[in-house]
Amino acid sequence: MIRAVLGITIAALLAGCAKMPVVAAPPPPPARTDLYILLPGADGKAGSLVVTHRDQVRILSTPHAAAKIGVPGAVETATATAEETRKAFGAALSAQPPRPTSFQLYFLLDSDEFTPESKVVVDAVLGDIARRPAPEIVVIGHTDTVGADDYNDRLSLLRAESIRTRLIERGVAAEQIQSSGRGKRELLVPTADQVPEPRNRRVEIVVR
Repeated sequence: MIRAVLGITIAALLAGCAKMPVVAAPPPPPARTDLYILLPGADGKAGSLVVTHRDQVRILSTPHAAAKIGVPGAVETATATAEETRKAFGAALSAQPPRPTSFQLYFLLDSDEFTPESKVVVDAVLGDIARRPAPEIVVIGHTDTVGADDYNDRLSLLRAESIRTRLIERGVAAEQIQSSGRGKRELLVPTADQVPEPRNRRVEIVVR
């Protein structure tokens, strides 16, 4: 009887061992193929990007500089072509909103009337606004250093408001435009006080 029980037990153990699954070794991790490309800003200039991998460090600091981590993990650097950039990041670039655009309009001395040369800029502003699905416009007025501070604050705001009114008259929704005046606090061309500098008598328009 004891032999029969032992026989049954051993047979059960052998059957259990036969059913144990074979665990395969995990596959090696895929080789990295990271690609980094430093794109220029709207002005054509680029900042910098630090790419690190293991003990390797590469600094990208020129427009379209690229770094790729390939096999066996080395960081290779090159300059990417426009075609390579589109192929790698075309979908992401297409999904980005248009970059902000800045325009400058200049004004006559002690006036909210802009110069004849600046009148054509309004059409360029309107064209840029029309290309954006939900534009936001910021209009900032400035003055030169001629006159008292409080007077220049009012004049700079008057200049900004005059541009805002013109844009509204040309069909831009009022709620899409923010306007403000900075007086002579942010001079484009630094000058001493009471200096009539035409380039400081301006309105900056940012469309984003």
